[in-house]
Amino acid sequence: MTILVVGASGATGSQLVEQLLIQKHKVKVIVRSPVKLPEAWNTNDNLQIISASLLELSDHEMSVIVSDCKAVASCLGHNMTFKGIYRQPRQLVTDATRRLCNAIKSKNLQNPIKFVLMNTTGNRNRDLNESISFAQKCVIGLLRLLLPPHVDNEKAADYLRTQIGQNNNSIEWVAVRPDGLINEDEVTNYEIHKSPTRSAIFNAGKVSRINVGHFMASLINDDNLWTTWKGQMPVIYSKLWVDKA
Repeated sequence: MTILVVGASGATGSQLVEQLLIQKHKVKVIVRSPVKLPEAWNTNDNLQIISASLLELSDHEMSVIVSDCKAVASCLGHNMTFKGIYRQPRQLVTDATRRLCNAIKSKNLQNPIKFVLMNTTGNRNRDLNESISFAQKCVIGLLRLLLPPHVDNEKAADYLRTQIGQNNNSIEWVAVRPDGLINEDEVTNYEIHKSPTRSAIFNAGKVSRINVGHFMASLINDDNLWTTWKGQMPVIYSKLWVDKA
């Protein structure tokens, strides 16, 4: 299976790529600068590195890139610098999600493509009417005013929920919501829930980036797991932090 990963140079995106390569998939990545990529990627026959700025690709170029892909995964995020947070592109994740989905739909494929979006527990799944405390609502309201990346994450997931929906002939989707991300060297036990089991603001859990990459790769690789979560926004916690709840 050929899979496109965007945001592959990031800390979580690179873990996803590694997990897909372990599963012997063919992987394409779109990165602005290949310099930061692991050296081993340059000699891996199952990995194609496309050096480009994603949003600067033409519609035709993007359509060609996704033409042979059975799945697309986005681990895009904003750099946590002043420029990354407040300057353009302020809707990086949303615009990339929309353009990738449009590229997929343009192919008029017989079978739907899997689209996996990395999102955040700070974003509610409005299909489930998830309840949060008044205090958390206030904090989220401030985040919407002060941090454009939070709004970007919300809009990207909302695009999948409302524009792609549950019965699209070309695209099936899952938006994975990790809690606080940490670095670990190995995959450990983790748990998946339909909704957060703890406050993302006042009692956040943790999940390793490698666990997130493993779960996203498993969604793509395992059709039964995909059937369980498609059209949903599952929350992932490393088991250690579930036990501490």
